[in-house]
Amino acid sequence: MNASDQQIAADALSVPEETIVDACGDPPLPELGIIEQNWETDPIAPDDVATHAARAVESLSFADVPEGGEVALGVGSRGIANLPTIVAGVVDAVSDAGYEPFVFPAMGSHGGATGEGQRTMLNELGVTESAIGCEIRSTMDVVEVGRTPDRDVPVVADDNAVAADAIIPINRVKPHTDFDGPVESGLSKMLVIGMGKQRGAQIAHKWAVDWSFRRMIPEITGQLLDELPIVGGVAIVEDQHDETTLIEGVPPSGFLDREAELLETAYELMPKLPFEDLDLVMFDRQGKEISGQGLDTNVIGRRPFSINEPAPETPEVKRIFTRGLTEKTHGNAMGVGSADVVHEDVVAELDAQTSLINALTASTIRGVKVPPVVETDRAGIVAALSTIGVVDTDTVRVLRAADTMHLHQLYASPALIEAARDRDDLRVVEAPSPIEFDNGQLAAPSLRE
Repeated sequence: MNASDQQIAADALSVPEETIVDACGDPPLPELGIIEQNWETDPIAPDDVATHAARAVESLSFADVPEGGEVALGVGSRGIANLPTIVAGVVDAVSDAGYEPFVFPAMGSHGGATGEGQRTMLNELGVTESAIGCEIRSTMDVVEVGRTPDRDVPVVADDNAVAADAIIPINRVKPHTDFDGPVESGLSKMLVIGMGKQRGAQIAHKWAVDWSFRRMIPEITGQLLDELPIVGGVAIVEDQHDETTLIEGVPPSGFLDREAELLETAYELMPKLPFEDLDLVMFDRQGKEISGQGLDTNVIGRRPFSINEPAPETPEVKRIFTRGLTEKTHGNAMGVGSADVVHEDVVAELDAQTSLINALTASTIRGVKVPPVVETDRAGIVAALSTIGVVDTDTVRVLRAADTMHLHQLYASPALIEAARDRDDLRVVEAPSPIEFDNGQLAAPSLRE
């Protein structure tokens, strides 16, 4: 579907502001000020990132790798800070040790489930052959390397990686959007799902409905470590500003235990909404580089698409209004179903095929259900606030955020501004003022940082 057809579809689904006002009335809207979360962080200096990545590799053992052997480096599709620099540092360390590195995409079905699409995703993340100093081998071909002993589930892996003399996944350790467990998003998941390409991802998500990721990933990780020449992984942890705070080499023996410890650190450092009870949260955008589910479920407290996986206990958000998609998501609107209302820009930018392939592979088709579509921001706010009961502009609890990754500064309603004044972890940057609209669209800019 071309851009013109997408806009036609958006127009067909979108409800005009006048219709929303006729149905809901024309209520006064709360003013919005700006608050800032006070975070104490200690990121790695940009000039030192490559050195930390190289040291991570140097901590791993290559004792069983033949001299001059090929080392396959798995790289994913997430928006990891300093990713090209980290990969380049790993490449340099592997090369300096006398081996031949190459990168392979370890991103499951992303990139439209094509080899060229996954190469394009790496390029857009800055991971190009010229930037990292080695070859990128991108294919969707996999080979079966074993079957699980109890359920006889096939275990597959990228054929280029399997043919190499050593394998090193490079990934960020962070809370996962679909499940809770001792290991979530990180090195082990990259081995099981990312390195399995579309077939491996589809197998894992299908079996996870009954088996659950929390049990599946550790079991299959152990099998892959036994079957393949995995010499370790390079684990990355980011702080609340999504800056690199730790890069560590994890040996095969630590893929589960050490990764579980790093996950606890990642939970402590992940950005969160500063209030547990909210009436409305507006997100300016969602996207796959922001979160695998577009809107991070650990931030919004919702997991409406998962089967047999409970939602996070907090926060409790009554209504979510999503205003658009990121450019880097390329129309993949996975997780759009987490919102209650979306702006027509979301539908105009949505790529139905890419979104559905992702949803089918992940067995989360409810995640791409399109919520009610509105023509303007004002219509979205009115629709959301008019469906939560009686609203008092002085007490209603409203936030506006750039996305679920960038939560340092937030627009906040008067009740939250007053609450922030009594908290050491928050600072009031700007007092509330009336919301300004330009032809029904929010006039104030997005707050990324």
